[in-house]
Amino acid sequence: MLQTMDVDGRMGMVDSILSENKDKWLESMIQVKNRVIGNNKQKDEIIHQGVIPRLLQWIIDEDIPVELRTESAIVLGSLAKGTTENINCLVDSGCVAVLLKGLSSNNIKFIEACLRCLRTIFLSENSPLEQIYQDHTVIPHLINILSKSFCTQECITTIFSNCCKTADHQNALSRNGAIAALAPLLCSSSYKVQMPTLKCFAVLCYENETVSKAAATATYNGESIPNLLLRLLSRDKPSEMQMAAAKCLTYLCRGGAIPTHCPTIQNKTLSTLIRMCKKDRTLEENVEGAETLAYLIEEDANLQTLASISDHIIKTLADYLRYTSVQQINTRSTNRKVVNWSNELKQAAFRAFASVGANDEEIRKKIIETENLMEHIVNGMNCSDLKVQMGAVRCLHSLSRSVQQLRTTFQDHTVWKPLMNLMNNGSKELLPVASSTLCNLLLEFSPGREACLEAGAINILAKLTSRSEGDLRLNGIWGLMNMAFQADLSVKIQIVDVIGTEQLFRLLSDPDPAVLIKTLGLIRNLLAGRTDIDHLMKIYGSQIMQAVVFILEGDHVVEIKEQTLCILTNVADGDEAKEFIMGNEDVLKKLMTYMLHTNVKLQIAATSCISNLVWNEQEGAYNRQAKLRDLGIQKLLQQLLSANDAVLFDKVKTALQQFT
Repeated sequence: MLQTMDVDGRMGMVDSILSENKDKWLESMIQVKNRVIGNNKQKDEIIHQGVIPRLLQWIIDEDIPVELRTESAIVLGSLAKGTTENINCLVDSGCVAVLLKGLSSNNIKFIEACLRCLRTIFLSENSPLEQIYQDHTVIPHLINILSKSFCTQECITTIFSNCCKTADHQNALSRNGAIAALAPLLCSSSYKVQMPTLKCFAVLCYENETVSKAAATATYNGESIPNLLLRLLSRDKPSEMQMAAAKCLTYLCRGGAIPTHCPTIQNKTLSTLIRMCKKDRTLEENVEGAETLAYLIEEDANLQTLASISDHIIKTLADYLRYTSVQQINTRSTNRKVVNWSNELKQAAFRAFASVGANDEEIRKKIIETENLMEHIVNGMNCSDLKVQMGAVRCLHSLSRSVQQLRTTFQDHTVWKPLMNLMNNGSKELLPVASSTLCNLLLEFSPGREACLEAGAINILAKLTSRSEGDLRLNGIWGLMNMAFQADLSVKIQIVDVIGTEQLFRLLSDPDPAVLIKTLGLIRNLLAGRTDIDHLMKIYGSQIMQAVVFILEGDHVVEIKEQTLCILTNVADGDEAKEFIMGNEDVLKKLMTYMLHTNVKLQIAATSCISNLVWNEQEGAYNRQAKLRDLGIQKLLQQLLSANDAVLFDKVKTALQQFT
């Protein structure tokens, strides 16, 4: 405990601070400052004795000598460097608002003391970052004082980089001139200024096309920001700086501000990120390098190919999966957290593998040949660490795009078991990518399809179709569509029973066109095989026809109309189901309309349906032909013999040959 009396009888420093004896205030503050530096126990004692409100009172009172106000801000900054509880006490006491107000002072030392404390607070995990944005004068003022000293530059860039979490934050900073104010700092002579500036540019541009393009076109001293960043990729720069600059360029590229074929990206950024994955780098850089590489190449097949042949990257990433102890430069000393580096490296490798192998079959084959990769993926999905689970599922999803791997490697490993477990019991964050992977495992040629069916895949997918998230509804109906393709009638009936006709037809009104087209694809797959068509149309025929008319009358894109006409073509292939079309003159007239449509795909689809209806080898063909002849369909077909499209011509010719 702090003593309330000094040995010589003078009042204790805390009592002096809380007293009205102004003569003792500054001296006592300096004593407190020296006492709490680096000592968390003393910080706690000072806080518990109620010093914070008095310090805040002094900071806000402009009549108090600026030296005392500065010492108060310094002490608060020291207290903030204690425990999370210390920071919470400061925030709950209103410290942030007071310090922000203190920045309006003309005294640079006082401003710097306030900024150092604010920086420490905003570096904490639960920082009150919204307070930066609540008062619209705060950001402009911070930008205005940014260039006053190295300290203001370092602190304000750090504050910005830790308070920019959403698109609204990015836009607010950009709108207030952050890009122009930060650009000169990339050329600073101070490493401590350049690093938070790089981090600031990274968070400003991340997944924000507008801000990325503004940053890419901004200049300082006649040089564009991408060129300034390119300088910082130089190998004579500190490794951490190269990594941070590469991340900025990656985000500018993904934000559409730098094309992927640009040499800055293909030659410099890509090679820097791959270099960061090597053993001569810190573990932080290994993880960050692999994660950023994964993000850079995620959607570009050319970059994926370049990465796959660059500096043995696949072997390098494979070593990540085998990491068990400190095998290289460990960590930066500033990292306070206890990190499970084995898990961090695994998830980073999985993510990088997922991106590298996203599009090319040969690259996937190289990745699959990594020693024990599938075991690592299965173990990753069973891991308790969410990031490892997510990385493993992403990697599995990427590899599951390979027909060859689904038929071979996947057959030798029961990857469906941990995947189904994650679908049932995993975090909701895993559902989008896990359900996408499940869709691939349900393809007709996948050996895991039957096992997934037995494990309850239909129930899981049917539930997804009722979710509010569009990507989950899409994956749910997509998976059911895959499951229905060339399935037994019992499976088809189970799908319809589980999802329910009400929900199935509700999906035909889904606002997402992708959900609608996959729902039509499911219905089309259900209505395949003459016996199955007749059986299902007996039960659901009136609802299916109602849905078909609803879609054909709606304002939909060609692909949706085409899929709907293909459903009618399937219905027309049934022995008894044909009557659902023949007995509905409204549908027949719609078929005639689409036979004369300006889009050849719709003409082909409509003509295919007519061809099935008039097929002369099936019972009742003569009567159907007579009815369609009376409607003028035979004449329409004869008109279409002049069609330029070869596929349409063949369909028309085949249909006409059926008429007797």
